[in-house]
Amino acid sequence: MSEDLRTLTLLDWLENDLLLTITAFQPASSDASFRRYFRVSTPDGPLIVMDAPPEKENIPAFIKVAGLLAEAGVKTPTIFRQNLEDGFLLLEDFGSQAFLDTVTTTAPEHFYQLAMTSLFTLQSHASEQTPSLPRYDEALLKRELGIFSEWFVGQWLDLDPPLAIVNLETLLISSALAQPVTCVHRDYHSRNLMVVDSDTLGVLDFQDAVLGPITYDLVSLLRDCYIAWPPAQVAQWLSHYHQRLRQAGLIDADLAVFSRWFDLMGLQRHLKAIGIFARLHLRDGKSGYLKDIPRTLGYVQAVTAAYPELAEFDHWLRQELLPTFQRCQATFMETGQ
Repeated sequence: MSEDLRTLTLLDWLENDLLLTITAFQPASSDASFRRYFRVSTPDGPLIVMDAPPEKENIPAFIKVAGLLAEAGVKTPTIFRQNLEDGFLLLEDFGSQAFLDTVTTTAPEHFYQLAMTSLFTLQSHASEQTPSLPRYDEALLKRELGIFSEWFVGQWLDLDPPLAIVNLETLLISSALAQPVTCVHRDYHSRNLMVVDSDTLGVLDFQDAVLGPITYDLVSLLRDCYIAWPPAQVAQWLSHYHQRLRQAGLIDADLAVFSRWFDLMGLQRHLKAIGIFARLHLRDGKSGYLKDIPRTLGYVQAVTAAYPELAEFDHWLRQELLPTFQRCQATFMETGQ
């Protein structure tokens, strides 16, 4: 079904099936998936409609995880009505004050404390209610790391992955599986948080939640692909969150071990993200994400340089991958290809 036809079908559902009086209908946002969001104005207030083609998006998972997180005390959008056949959901509107925009224009400390409190709620309460979620197991971790080699290294840069990547993957997977298991949002970052009011954050894009490593969402938030903070600030937030987890009995690792988990988990996530950004450009024509690769590669470089066991991969990264990436980036800026 074409986007135009889907929009007509969506409006028909809202007006004729749900009997809503619509005074305005406009795009609210889109993301890296096939989902689209529209803001609907009605006499009773604004609503959000999610358009998620059922052959491409898992709407039942969205509904299930929304319920689990809401029961745990995480603020997710209320689902007012659903149309599983066509792939439409009518949702609560969290407004238009995005977390990313807020922390770039005001002092970030208060909002990051809110974000970490919401994450702590997810990890301390949602984990007790989500035994049916998929596991972030070795197969999934390995498959995600493969996205970097296939799409960024191979498809875009036209390089062969180094032999050192085998040892790298083994180290990252081993570190991830050694961590305490908790509910993992999997995309807990600045673009998926909304400022509902001065003391409340709404959480979006949670449908891919799994049970997995306890540092995954924290590194997604603090070493965000879309905004970077000074390492000293990240270290301070990390230390405070570590203390909170220890006091709650969710971990018994000391700060050094926790920081190593955090670094290596971030390396896994950032390699995956770089591969996804390249795939979005090459396969889906969504080239806007290419601008986020340098920031994300910066996180990768910082970690590979800090760990002696990653020296071989770090050497390849600096001697081969980075120069090739810079040439491809320059070509894209000149030609758009």
